[in-house]
Amino acid sequence: MAHRIADRIIDDLSHPGPRTPLGTAWELVSDQVMGGVSDGQLTHEPIAGRPARHLTGTVSLDNNGGFLQMALDLRPDRDAVDASGFAGLELDLYGNGQSYNIHLRTDDVTRPWQSYRQTVTASPDWTTHHLPFTAFTAHRLDAPFDPCTLRRIGIVAIGRAFHADIALGGLRFYD
Repeated sequence: MAHRIADRIIDDLSHPGPRTPLGTAWELVSDQVMGGVSDGQLTHEPIAGRPARHLTGTVSLDNNGGFLQMALDLRPDRDAVDASGFAGLELDLYGNGQSYNIHLRTDDVTRPWQSYRQTVTASPDWTTHHLPFTAFTAHRLDAPFDPCTLRRIGIVAIGRAFHADIALGGLRFYD
């Protein structure tokens, strides 16, 4: 059973380190979990005048790799949340002009390579992106996206060799 969400704020960067107001923490995940060699870091630091979660590193396709990710479980117990009362996600992003994926995981996502995805470009200016749930596409699964069973959000540098540099200044649901 998914837990109802009342507050639209997911992360306003008001908590130190990787912690969020949800009681969860951002984590760095790389392709090294499957033998890849991409290397990165996730820090909490000011970027262009604002506090930010900052993912940097080198994405490498060597050893069948190719990703760096900052990921957040939406509940400390990893249970699902019911986000069906919202239209989508609102992210404040800053970066190096490269494209990045936003990955969502729900109860229907049972394998590490599955997700619901949308691509954004992180420009070198703070920009607010509105990502409607209806625009997320299934990757390697057949089930349609169900916001009633949302578990995890990832910001991912993926699929090509490049220098990742993306900062998150806020993450919210919107209606």
